[in-house]
This record gives sequence, structure tokens and C-alpha cells, in this order.
Amino acid sequence: MMNRIKENFSKFARNRIALVGAIIFLLVIFTAIFSPQITPFDPNRQDFGMISPPSTSHVLGTDDLGRDLLSRLISGARISLIVAFSAVSLALVVGVTLGLLAGYYGGLVDMLVMRYIDLQWSLPNLVIAVGLMAVFGRGLINIILAISVAWFDDFARITRGEVLGIREVDYVSAARSLGGSDGRILIRHILPNSIAPIIVQATICLAWGILAEASLSYLGLGVNPSTPTWGLILSDARGFFSFAWWLAVFPGVAIMITTLSVNFLGDGLRDFFDVREIKKEE
Repeated sequence: MMNRIKENFSKFARNRIALVGAIIFLLVIFTAIFSPQITPFDPNRQDFGMISPPSTSHVLGTDDLGRDLLSRLISGARISLIVAFSAVSLALVVGVTLGLLAGYYGGLVDMLVMRYIDLQWSLPNLVIAVGLMAVFGRGLINIILAISVAWFDDFARITRGEVLGIREVDYVSAARSLGGSDGRILIRHILPNSIAPIIVQATICLAWGILAEASLSYLGLGVNPSTPTWGLILSDARGFFSFAWWLAVFPGVAIMITTLSVNFLGDGLRDFFDVREIKKEE
């Protein structure tokens, strides 16, 4: 078992860009988890009239209310990642379930699921999320639900495509002939053999989730204004771009680095699970 883990890690580590992306993303996750312990100041502590550029006392400067920008970025990482992970997890569960049912049963189930997904694909994902937030209002739960509804169709399409190729293979036919229930066949035989592209899609969707949260917060459709997120910090900086550059640059850099690291990780996982690469090595 340990030898297999070492082999898999060595194979993944050969992709240096993916390894760097994984390390950076793990650092961001570590920062988000321990943000209350590592923030140098209270992220919501105000000192009116104290907007200042980066200095020794405030490494990334302060905003128009005198709040330490570094502390707000560290604290904002937690909310941004909570939204991204929760939304992607919910989208994955719903999308994979619908994809399994549509691909395995076909017929009317497949038609209903795919026609709805075709309808959803006619609109950009962010437009769907904006529309839902406009209807239901801002809040942590609402933004998670809006992003998950906007993105679950990608998981459904990928899962359905995988199931269509797997449902007639020999081991599935054997399980069916031995009296295996549909639920057991789906969970024990089909889903495990469809998991690789789903994992890759989930990783890529994390980057989309971070960007979606930042975009909705920037538009004023995110979480409560008293809760710092990267998008909300950018939104608060709109009126100060001309003379307080740090208020926009540092949150933008945080979003860019995090999304790039997740995309690098997703590309590495895609190559790691690539069947053609596996055959080439064999």
C-alpha cells in the first residue's frame, strides 16, 4: 500500500507546475483554517482617517476605515474557501447523482435531465448565479446554493458520459446477471470507475467557485457586508483606486494566485488520470 502511494506521489510530483500549485493551494487552505490565530490585527477593527500604504506596522497597508488589509485578506480566505468548497461539494453530489441516473437508465430519465441541462447551458453560469442571488438576497447559504445550482450541470454531463461508456462492460453485465440491484451496481461498480474525471472537474470548479464568490461579492450580492471576503474587499476599494492602489492590487493578487494554483493542480490531476499517459508508461 505504501509503495503504491509513493509511486502515485512520484508520478504526480514529476509535473512541477502541478506540484507548485498543490503546495500554494495547501498554504492558502492552512491560512484559511488558522486565520483567527495568525491575523496580526482584528480584521474589523476600525481607525477612521488612518488609510495608509504598506508599512512596517501594517505590511499591506490599511483601508479607508483604518482596518488592516493583511488581516482582512487572511480572514477573507476562510469565507472564500468555505463558499467554494461547499458550493462545489453540493454541485458534485447533485450533478453526479443526476448523471448516474441519466446515463444508467436512459430513456425518459435521460431526456428530462439532459433537456434541463441543455436549457441551463444556454445561459452563462455567472448570470444564473447573479439571478438567483438577486431573487433570494445576499447571505452565506444563498451564495453557496446559487453557485452550486449554476455549476452542477457540468458534473451531470461528465458523469453521464462516463456511465454511458461503462454500463455495458463485462463486469457490470456480470453484476447485473448475478442479481445485483441498480443501486449497488451504480455505487460499487460504475461510480468508482467514473471518479477520475469527476475529481478533475471538482478541482477545476474550485477555481470557478472562488472567482464566482469574488464576482458576486464585488457586485454587492455576496455575504453580509461585515464579513470580509476577497471580492468584498475589492468592492470596498472601488472608490480609492486612484490614490490607494494597495486596496485593489493585493486582493486581486490573492484571488489570482489562488485560482492559478487550483488550475495548475487540476491540470496535473488531469494528466495523472490520463489513460493515454498510463498506457505510455506501461
